[in-house]
Amino acid sequence: MIRTSRRRRRSDGAARRVFQLAALFTFVITVLIIGTLAVDAWGFLSKLADTPDGLGSLTAIGWFPRRGLYDIGTLVVGTLIVTGIAMLVAVPLGLGAAIFLSEYARPRLRRYVKPLLEILAGIPSVVLGYFAIAVINPDIVVNLFSNASKAFTLMAAGIGVGILTIPIIASVAEDALRAVPHALREASSGLGAKRSQTTFRVIIPGAISGIVAALILGMSRAIGETMVVAIAAGAVGGGLFQLTPLQPGQTMTGAMAALGFGSDQVAGDNLAFESLYFVGLLLFVMTFLLNYLSDRLVTRFREVY
Repeated sequence: MIRTSRRRRRSDGAARRVFQLAALFTFVITVLIIGTLAVDAWGFLSKLADTPDGLGSLTAIGWFPRRGLYDIGTLVVGTLIVTGIAMLVAVPLGLGAAIFLSEYARPRLRRYVKPLLEILAGIPSVVLGYFAIAVINPDIVVNLFSNASKAFTLMAAGIGVGILTIPIIASVAEDALRAVPHALREASSGLGAKRSQTTFRVIIPGAISGIVAALILGMSRAIGETMVVAIAAGAVGGGLFQLTPLQPGQTMTGAMAALGFGSDQVAGDNLAFESLYFVGLLLFVMTFLLNYLSDRLVTRFREVY
């Protein structure tokens, strides 16, 4: 017994050290990423301050790095437009799918539908990007809006990103809905409530923390999507500040992809390439704040059963 107890303590200690090393490794990698982005972003700002236009280039008209125009507002607004359209597509469809699978679908049907959502999540984003310019833009956007660009639009990119975001929202929200105790459903039915009343007045309020987390995770996914935006939004060489989603545009991830791939605006201008670190730092801050907000909201509205 004593020998077995010692062996168990040694194995527990070894497992604890392995998990500690894994957590430390994750922390170190995160710090290195943040540090690299911060140092290189500061280097970009320092070099930009020494140019004739100085930091005023950050508020210039449009994002054209090779010309020395680094209007970050153009990228932020383009990102928000794409994200907003994506959420308009993904939220109703994702939540609708989650509610159906959790409360209305029969077990046999759920076994078939749930894998289909997972397959949708596994579609390569580059494939969906070409689907956006081959189908979504010409057959949907152009037909609905006569003044839309025939080739590339931020709206087509947003719809494509929304399709990619649906499985995330649906999966996380469904898990939250199914985590609500079945006793609450039985109690509501025992009081004479219809299934729809139980769903919207009991189940959804009981799962609100998980639903909020699903929405914010979906938003983070939409903000960070790259290939669909890089292909479907157009404006690879840069873009002017605009508020319409019916024209080509530039987003933060799209600009980083173009710079990282060695596209035209990088050629012959090292400062243009270094701007991607500044954009990457801003993108990291945005997604970090969204994830932090998600964690706070989940803690704030969490139901204890």
